[in-house]
Amino acid sequence: MREMVPEPLTAEAFAPFGRVIEASDAAMKIDINQGHAVRYDALAEVDVADEGGVPVISIFRAQPLAELVLKTFERHPLGSQSFVPLSGRPYLVAVAPPGEFDASAVRVFRAEGGQGVHYGKGTWHHFLLVLEADTDFLVVDRAGSGENCEEVSMPAIEYIRAVR
Repeated sequence: MREMVPEPLTAEAFAPFGRVIEASDAAMKIDINQGHAVRYDALAEVDVADEGGVPVISIFRAQPLAELVLKTFERHPLGSQSFVPLSGRPYLVAVAPPGEFDASAVRVFRAEGGQGVHYGKGTWHHFLLVLEADTDFLVVDRAGSGENCEEVSMPAIEYIRAVR
């Protein structure tokens, strides 16, 4: 079993897989509400219209795994997905590039509690990997007809253990 140490989640490192959603100095900032708020604008583009899809907003509640072993990845060929933590707690993000799944191309990132992720259409990713406690995420996803979830289970010899 291969062990991977999560790398910090940065916009540059995550770019091949999508966008990092965070209120950073790199974002376009617009003063709103008569100067009482700042809008961090257009942090990711929702891409869900294929085959008549529509954007939906949900909350996912994830539980920590007993053991951080990555066995199954999924992708959504008809739409992007965004996950924004509501707890302020860190979590892990495991991804692989679009195309044929390649276990050797998996990367694991450590997201801080103020960082969300936006997976580009077709990006392979593991389900939510929370570390400390049950954690809620605001999710922007696709609803509609068509096959929009593909899963791949890795052979046991390719399992990846993520180090906290």
